[in-house]
Amino acid sequence: MDVNPTDAAIRRALARARDGKALDVTEATVLLHARGADLERLLEYAGRVRDAGLAAAGRQGVVTYSRKVFIPLTRLCRDRCGYCTFATAPGKLTAAFLGPDEVLQIARQGAALGCKEALFTLGDRPEDRWHQAKEWLDAHGYDDTLSYVRAMAIRVLEETGLLPHLNPGVMTWRDLQRLKPVAPSMGMMLETTSRQLFEEKGQAHYGSPDKDPAVRLRVLEDAGRSNVPFTTGILIGIGETVADRAESIFAIRRVAREYGGVQEVIVQNFRAKPDTAMRGMPDADLQELAATIAVTRLVLGGKARVQAPPNLIGDEYALMIRAGIDDWGGVSPLTPDHVNPERPWPQIDELAARTAAAGFTLKERLTIYPEYVRAGEPWLDPRLRAHVDALADPETGLARDVLPVGRPWQEPDGGFASSGRTDLHVEVDSTGRSADRRDDFDNVYGDWDALRDRMPAAPATAIGPGIGSGTGPGTGTRIGADMREALRRAASDPAGLTDDQALTLLSADGADLEELCRVADDLRREAVGDDVTYVVNRNINFTNVCYTGCRFCAFAQRRTDADAFTLSLEQVADRAAEAWAAGATEVCMQGGIHPDLPGTAYFDIARAVKERCPDMHVHAFSPMEVVNGASRTNMSIEDWLLAAKEAGVDSLPGTAAEILDDDVRWVLTKGKLPTREWIEVITTAHRAGIPTTSTMMYGHVDTPAHWVAHIRLIRRIQEETGGFSEFVLLPFVHHSAPIYLAGVARPGPTARENRAVHALARIMLHGAISNIQCSWVKLQDELCRAVLSGGVNDLGGTLMEETISRMAGSENGSYKTISQIAAMVEPTGRPLRQRTTGYGTPTPERVAAATASDGVCGSIRRTIPLVAR
Repeated sequence: MDVNPTDAAIRRALARARDGKALDVTEATVLLHARGADLERLLEYAGRVRDAGLAAAGRQGVVTYSRKVFIPLTRLCRDRCGYCTFATAPGKLTAAFLGPDEVLQIARQGAALGCKEALFTLGDRPEDRWHQAKEWLDAHGYDDTLSYVRAMAIRVLEETGLLPHLNPGVMTWRDLQRLKPVAPSMGMMLETTSRQLFEEKGQAHYGSPDKDPAVRLRVLEDAGRSNVPFTTGILIGIGETVADRAESIFAIRRVAREYGGVQEVIVQNFRAKPDTAMRGMPDADLQELAATIAVTRLVLGGKARVQAPPNLIGDEYALMIRAGIDDWGGVSPLTPDHVNPERPWPQIDELAARTAAAGFTLKERLTIYPEYVRAGEPWLDPRLRAHVDALADPETGLARDVLPVGRPWQEPDGGFASSGRTDLHVEVDSTGRSADRRDDFDNVYGDWDALRDRMPAAPATAIGPGIGSGTGPGTGTRIGADMREALRRAASDPAGLTDDQALTLLSADGADLEELCRVADDLRREAVGDDVTYVVNRNINFTNVCYTGCRFCAFAQRRTDADAFTLSLEQVADRAAEAWAAGATEVCMQGGIHPDLPGTAYFDIARAVKERCPDMHVHAFSPMEVVNGASRTNMSIEDWLLAAKEAGVDSLPGTAAEILDDDVRWVLTKGKLPTREWIEVITTAHRAGIPTTSTMMYGHVDTPAHWVAHIRLIRRIQEETGGFSEFVLLPFVHHSAPIYLAGVARPGPTARENRAVHALARIMLHGAISNIQCSWVKLQDELCRAVLSGGVNDLGGTLMEETISRMAGSENGSYKTISQIAAMVEPTGRPLRQRTTGYGTPTPERVAAATASDGVCGSIRRTIPLVAR
């Protein structure tokens, strides 16, 4: 809204603000125009909200700041923002980057002056634009700018004790994983959601790829998903409209609500600088800034921390406090503001006096806000806990009056201490889990109401009678004709099946469903014959401690939860040896993303098994675990996988796939890896000679159209790499899944849908992936037999200890003996065959050992108590 609103519109919006009612974007836009007496009322209402929030936080009357040093690691940047004097050209610099000695000199001087924050500011990925930057990094042994940032953050922690706050610009999800262990907080200004400023020639962000609003919002979301305390904000007066400002504030609010990771919001005013393209633009008016701060406060609420940079506001300290700020940001007694060098920081004593004159007390905080200091995990990486604790008041989370001292930063030593409920793999079938949900259910997964707003819409092609209803189409002439044509195509040219035809087949019921299953079973017989296969294996979940926040997962626990456990390396090896004695040819090992485990822990686990059982096939570590390991070691995915292979990993489970569509993934999970990262891990593994399985978990917040797209993607990868051994369909188990308990997901797929999707997988993957596996853990025996008659040829393994699905409420037990598998398959009349992980034939010695144990270790077989009569 660029025209001034009417007086009546302002009165109505002010009345809603006065009464504490939620504002919408239109009302916020109206209030951004407030001036004079209207502005005074707006400031009053915003200040009231701020004061209530501070009182609730136990900091009534306190305005905070961070004592920092500014480390301009590089002033080279690939962007060309029209207002920026920070970014420059290589010819104007003595070196592309500050060297380590220069970085440490700034940090040491700051530590001596009592600074506690090291603000790393730099241009976005300069090596992509400037060969001088790439050459400097290569010469100093760094793969990219962020590797150097990571290394310097560690040096600052170890040698000075200052806490790094990283502002490296746009980061990917994986970048955030790499940097989180070395920095308590990070930041990036959203600036604006205006696409005009980015897309239109001559505007502030034109020609700057990192200023795409969608990209920057994705960074904010990824930071929230990764549990990174994150600073962001808006920049006003760069050509955006007033409506753009309101939309930007609401965009930040959405991310803050959904993930809880926005630790502060900066409202910054544009100040024109000489030698920039925007030097002729007028400075943003300070009354305009005050109105924007006030609206930001009202929209974000009292829990938000709102900041205005004190060196950009002239003498209007009191005005900004009245507008609703509660923080002045970082202030340095040593270094200039390299982004606004013409605007020196106020002296801290002066800032305290100005704050006191407005009726508030100035107190120092750390770069990570008190709320996150006190919360600890998952917001604060354990590698940083000692550094933060040394500087933080344990009661308030604010800064203590101490000088920082360097402390070692290191990965845990790799030792595994057995802890917690290590017998859960047995007790899950007897006493079960301690409770149906964790006691942090209401906040650990993000805001459930905000999540409902994100629910993916069902594509139009997926909506129609029969989808999920169990009634099915086929009665109407058109639908019947489409079904007949889709069935004909599936039988004669399965690879040529269109997406629309695949969706039609997924709606099959009655006679159509029987025909679909017959077609799929004919293709199964053509591809792999009649054998029903299984592997004698053991699942070993080495820990269930995890803070990723997957909303479908009932397995993950905090380290303090009653059901939490971690196995020692000796226990992992013992379980593998026990499985080998029972005839197993494979161990499948996966675990939670335990914050204490170093990235090399996975290598230790694989080696422990191979040392005890050299011939055991190690099928281990999901793509999420691979990315976690690579991020924590700062290795590339390829290098990490090659190291894992050398340590003994023979193949990877293609789990963590769920549905390979980010619109679905960001509802299902809070912090799991995006689709593109899953694909990169899998394809890199295949190129490295490491085969994987592929999976799909379905029947939660997805639609049949998502299933079709997922299977289509799996086929494309297989045609490119040939590295998938099988496709495993995993129906959603809902009983204890958080997303179901919150009323967001449905209670899993219907029996009809299970039969249809297993059959469709066989059809769509025909000629690419030969083996289609069903999960007896998630399906009852009768339904397993049904899908075996509709394209499935494999039943997975004996498992010996299946804890993940059982924790979610699966009722089919944690293992199956060979006898039980045989009994399940017998009614189908098909032969049963034991296989290896790669679908070969086990040695006679392995078959004999498995036959003797019935495929399951004696220690975990159920014992039925004798009842006296």
